[in-house]
Amino acid sequence: MMSQVLKIAIIGDYNFTYNSHQATNLALDHSARFLELDVNYYWIKTNEAAQFKPASFDQFDGVWVAPGPYTNPFFLTGIIRSLSEMSIPTLLTGECLRFFIEGLINAYHLNPNGEKLISDNLIEGQQFERISIVPHSKAFIHLYNHHSPVELSSARYSLYPQLIHALTNEIIDIEAYNHFEEPEIISLKQHPFFVACSFCPQISSTRDLPHPLIYTFIKSTTVVKSDLQH
Repeated sequence: MMSQVLKIAIIGDYNFTYNSHQATNLALDHSARFLELDVNYYWIKTNEAAQFKPASFDQFDGVWVAPGPYTNPFFLTGIIRSLSEMSIPTLLTGECLRFFIEGLINAYHLNPNGEKLISDNLIEGQQFERISIVPHSKAFIHLYNHHSPVELSSARYSLYPQLIHALTNEIIDIEAYNHFEEPEIISLKQHPFFVACSFCPQISSTRDLPHPLIYTFIKSTTVVKSDLQH
């Protein structure tokens, strides 16, 4: 029996012709069914989300920043920065990981000399490539224990070593690498749940086998909601 109604904001410029957008909706349905929760989700365009005040997000239990393409990618860095300063559980998938990293570089003044610290997208066009996930943290080793490590991605970025060193010192944790030995899943330190990956876990989610990263995100919203109610 459904015991909770959760509200999830999906930030992105929804286009029904994009597989990753349709898969985002379906993956939420898969996880809701798996966890026996009632989940309502609402797509919010990037230009609308950019005008939100922090209090506007209080009506939601979680926020998912969906893959692009984005009508106004310029707005994403500010949106993601605002979300990182709140306690609301947040999941970033796809190329928005790059905007997250760029926001951290600016916020922590990690590039005073204006050097190139992030490569261009190493996957061309809108095609998807298979990547292999190598879990690093204890939590993600457990998460992928019964799930295939092969994921689909249309975005892959190489972070320069000096940037990785600066970020992992006090800002982020690397939850998993890819088979190129580069960070693939990262999380924000000192945050209840703020996870970013450049692949699209929603695409490999199915009704019979919901993606563990997505249902863990949904599960985290119930924990934070319960804490707020008490």
